Amino acid sequence: MFFSSSTMLKHPPRVAAFTAAGLVVLALAGCAPTVDVKPAEDAANPACAPMMVALPDAIGDAKLRQTNAQATAAWGDPSLVILRCGVNVPGPTTDRCVTVNDVDWVIKEGDPVWTLTTFGRNPATEILIDPDKISSATVLADLSSAAGKISAARNCVGQEDLQNLPTSPQ
Repeated sequence: MFFSSSTMLKHPPRVAAFTAAGLVVLALAGCAPTVDVKPAEDAANPACAPMMVALPDAIGDAKLRQTNAQATAAWGDPSLVILRCGVNVPGPTTDRCVTVNDVDWVIKEGDPVWTLTTFGRNPATEILIDPDKISSATVLADLSSAAGKISAARNCVGQEDLQNLPTSPQ
């Protein structure tokens, strides 16, 4: 809408309010809706904060989006990657564990959603992806730097590592 200078001088508060309301509508119209994510049980853990501020703005072509819960993140519209910090720390497992950029991840393959959880870090971070829509290698490569902000207390071991452990005297 176009206003002449004489209209603005006669009704400045009304014009200013209308202009401000229009800008808010334009700003909201350009935003994707907030992603509804259930927070992890330990989402308020202060150790999540350094990781959350180090998250990338994009994973591959998927852009970071706003979520409605503490210590969570989502990328893509619709969401291709969901992250939650503060999930239960995984214990010893026979599930596949991979190391990407010095961060160990336990991988549980689902159909279609895979769960990738940091191993040996407290609090643990969980990532949910559909590997048919985004590469797990890309996701782990892009998120390992941020996940590494939570220090590791343990590392994954493989079968070959178990064979080399010292035996206890009997």
